[in-house]
Amino acid sequence: MVFGYTLDQYNLLSLQRKETGMKNLHIQQFELGPIGTNAFLLWEEGGHDAILVDAPPDAKQSIDPILKLRELRLSALWLTHGHWDHMAGAWEFAGEELEILGHKDDLELFENPQRMANFAIPGLNLQPVEVTRWIEDGDSFTALGRKVLVAHCPGHCPGNVSFYLSEESRCFVGDVIFSGSIGRTDLPGGDFETLENSIRKNIYTLPDETILHSGHGPDTTVTTEKGSNPFVRP
Repeated sequence: MVFGYTLDQYNLLSLQRKETGMKNLHIQQFELGPIGTNAFLLWEEGGHDAILVDAPPDAKQSIDPILKLRELRLSALWLTHGHWDHMAGAWEFAGEELEILGHKDDLELFENPQRMANFAIPGLNLQPVEVTRWIEDGDSFTALGRKVLVAHCPGHCPGNVSFYLSEESRCFVGDVIFSGSIGRTDLPGGDFETLENSIRKNIYTLPDETILHSGHGPDTTVTTEKGSNPFVRP
């Protein structure tokens, strides 16, 4: 495996990038915080900007040394949803030059995180996060020279979104779906039927080879989950 691809997939992507002038995308995964939440740092080979997907508690302590080592500037933070284990470290990164993306259906969680104290780890410093750009289902934009498509995937919580990079065959899905599992629906704002619809509509319709970067646990693929996920069938 190379950057999460099989060798054949990587060689094909490298050939395509050479033809288009696109440079390789680097993705570094971090398992952070008290319950092992995944965060992902993205940057283009030879570039200077980096993007962070989700910010678990104390994420800055792990991310800053990598930024310094690779001489990168964190330019954007993409929050897949507003649960504390994905955003409690965001306030430490906030600044005038950092764009923070989130979905407005989780506005209350972003701006009043103390309401999550009953189901968070006791003693956490839950500070509000100012989202600078609200994203919606079907939004598309360019980041690191690549097209990013946003899909609203509620069910685990109202504002969960996914970020799909078609040119990389990768999708950052937050807590919508995991390897062999799905996000909890017993927390405030959760609903199994809604989550089931989100997975069928926005995850299982992606190309089969798409790598799914989940908020917890290992990566998986669309074809793997369609074939074996015991909770949601295609």
